[in-house]
Amino acid sequence: MTRTIAMAGKGGTGKTTVSALLIKYLIEHAMTPVLAVDADANTNLNEVLGLDVHQTIGEIRKEIKSDIPVGMSRDQFMEMKIHQALIEESGFDLMVMGQPDGPGCYCAANQYLAMTMDRLAANYRYILVDNEAGMEHLSRMNLRSIDYLLIISDPSARGILTARRIAEITGPLQLEVKKRCLIVNRAPQPVPAALREKIDEAVQAAGLPLGGIISSSPELIAQELQGESYLRLAGDCPVIREAYAVFDNIFA
Repeated sequence: MTRTIAMAGKGGTGKTTVSALLIKYLIEHAMTPVLAVDADANTNLNEVLGLDVHQTIGEIRKEIKSDIPVGMSRDQFMEMKIHQALIEESGFDLMVMGQPDGPGCYCAANQYLAMTMDRLAANYRYILVDNEAGMEHLSRMNLRSIDYLLIISDPSARGILTARRIAEITGPLQLEVKKRCLIVNRAPQPVPAALREKIDEAVQAAGLPLGGIISSSPELIAQELQGESYLRLAGDCPVIREAYAVFDNIFA
């Protein structure tokens, strides 16, 4: 049975970073195959995974608008293009949504992404969706059933408040979430008492369990500056140990 993991949180909290670390975790714990979906128009999951993108869902949709090859239905052509756009790696594949048709117009791209996930889901043990900021995107993708909703916050009062609000609107958006957790990313060590208080408030007010806290990491910064994949980080790296402890807690 395919399980869906969705990332949520305000912009700049490190959803893509946590997604990359989780992909590494799933691979190393034999929880594969994984379909990683970069559903943010500002595509960058491929960059932290050290991969090049050759085609996106948005580009496929534009191509399907033009002439379909003779002897192929539109659905057949779309399925062929989707498989061509998949970036296949050991243990996981990556699919990228890319840019929408115009300013603020994501409806068609989301529709095609939802169709793509429906077509591919049976081939994977986990689907991990790295989303843009907010929750409406999940609703527009028709991603109604989510096994794990990981709400990522930075170590700020605004980030924690946004995480709390996201947790509270899953009901109005009619999203079925089986398990949801808060992950506080890039936290200073030791965690300041004021931040811990904000975390406790969000946990209690929104019924949002704390999955764990991941510290700020010079190793991640160095890896990104060098253009190296996060997947190549050593297992004894502090941020990897911390992240894996968080994931152990969530997926136990």
